[in-house]
Amino acid sequence: MGENNMFQGEMDPELAALLGTAVPSSAGSTASPDYSSLFGGDPGTVSPPGAFDDPGDADAGEGGEENEVELSGTFPDVTKKLEDTPNPAFSDPNYYKIALSNEGDIAQRLHGILQKFLNAKDPKDRGVFRQQIITVYWDFLLGVAKKAAGKLSDPKKFLLRFGILHPSFLGPEEKDLFSRFVVANEYSEPIYYLDEWLRAVGNGTIRASSTDEVNVSRGNASVKMKQLLDKAMGKRDGAKGLLKAKDEERMNLEQNLQEKIGQIIEHYPMDELPEIHSLFSDIQKKVFSEVQEILKQMYKADRELNIFLQEYTQAVEDVETLNDKVEAEGANSAVDSQAVDTEFGTIRQMAKMTIGRQGNQFPILTKEYFHCMPQDVASRENILTQLKWVESIDPQAFCRSYKNKLNRIVPHIILIPGYGDSGMCWEPFDRHNRATSRGRIAIPMYSKSLPLALLTAVGDLRWQNAKEKASFYWMEEGLTGNYYQWFAAKKFKGDLKEFFINDYVLWMTKESEGTQKLDKEVRGIFWRYMPFTQEVKEKLKGRSFTYQELYQRDLNRAKSDL
Repeated sequence: MGENNMFQGEMDPELAALLGTAVPSSAGSTASPDYSSLFGGDPGTVSPPGAFDDPGDADAGEGGEENEVELSGTFPDVTKKLEDTPNPAFSDPNYYKIALSNEGDIAQRLHGILQKFLNAKDPKDRGVFRQQIITVYWDFLLGVAKKAAGKLSDPKKFLLRFGILHPSFLGPEEKDLFSRFVVANEYSEPIYYLDEWLRAVGNGTIRASSTDEVNVSRGNASVKMKQLLDKAMGKRDGAKGLLKAKDEERMNLEQNLQEKIGQIIEHYPMDELPEIHSLFSDIQKKVFSEVQEILKQMYKADRELNIFLQEYTQAVEDVETLNDKVEAEGANSAVDSQAVDTEFGTIRQMAKMTIGRQGNQFPILTKEYFHCMPQDVASRENILTQLKWVESIDPQAFCRSYKNKLNRIVPHIILIPGYGDSGMCWEPFDRHNRATSRGRIAIPMYSKSLPLALLTAVGDLRWQNAKEKASFYWMEEGLTGNYYQWFAAKKFKGDLKEFFINDYVLWMTKESEGTQKLDKEVRGIFWRYMPFTQEVKEKLKGRSFTYQELYQRDLNRAKSDL
């Protein structure tokens, strides 16, 4: 079925122009759509093998694989944001037909309501049909989501990924933009389009997100075993991180020892007796005591290294044992459509929260509602660029402390195809693995400002991590404690976390540039508990006395710690 006869019946000229569809000459026709040709047969009909296969969508190279958490590192530079050649799927006249095919009665309902919505002239009727589309579309999308663990055709993939039900809903420029977004995850960073995320959950690569309403682990031995495995893997990764840190500490001590020994054994011939080398100087004699202290520290470091090595070895054995049990019980293959159902329900909640009550809940991408600049669309490459910018200002944005060691753990980032303006943190970390597990943040793809959408999510993540770290004392200690006490002293009303997130946005966008927008006390709290990079601090200290004073406090604290 071509684009020019996608819908039958009378259509409003403006809507026809939006779709790029000519108004049918038989304006009074009310013939019903031919579902048998539209959906490729009865609702239960299965397409022939390979009918809609996408050869480029078969492997894990597209993202969705759970890589081992790297506890250090930086975000890569993005070298390519768009493909040179548009994806041919967006020019396929059968895109809409393929997207809806083999989805049963719900696809027919969506098509029927969408047709009524586009043909409605009365604004009230159109509003009713618009609301019906929202409900039916999400029910329809669930059926598509269940297939995400397998191989999807391009139209179904882009339906999940971007919310594109029909390319003609977009203008030529928007259509060209989306057709040239890079499909594969070429950077191996934990940034997921919705189809990739659902595939990873469906395949068991990533566990389903935690919810208050559903506890899938109760009475499910295989899932409980998988949770134990996740916890053991976290312990293993944490032990490996400590092992690396302690080994580096010992190597630094050894290098320091070599330098001190070099100072001690440095002699010059005596003036009176050139064949005799000089005595130890007073400075060299002082180095003897320093060498003794270094030797003590080396002995202690080596002893701790041995303990960490034993803990790591045991953790590796535990992971291997649990992994064998998981495979024996079939836990890896036990993740079925129920996990995807649960996760899809969670994704829908994420979408609602990123859009907000007053936002545009319409789930289909159309030219009417899409007003983003290309750089503000939350594509994977644009997100990577923004993440690198965030860390250039807030170097500890994605860091979490484990046994007094700060580890960089980038959260899973789920790109939600919706018109929201605020990102959010769903989980700061996996409750079964607090040591090294990734958190989860959701970013709406079509916001007015991508930097602001990302910053609200990072601010949310920062607040929740700090709160969990302080535990029962979150109103007394650390970042959250100091901020709460300031908030209470000011007698402010409203959501505490929302205030914090708004202040974090100002901290990153205004204060980092030297524009003072925060309360003096809040600025001091953020400067200490969410410090800028040294480069930013150096820049700010010359801007005003305010930042110079904060910089001096850092120096005073450093001296007191010696």
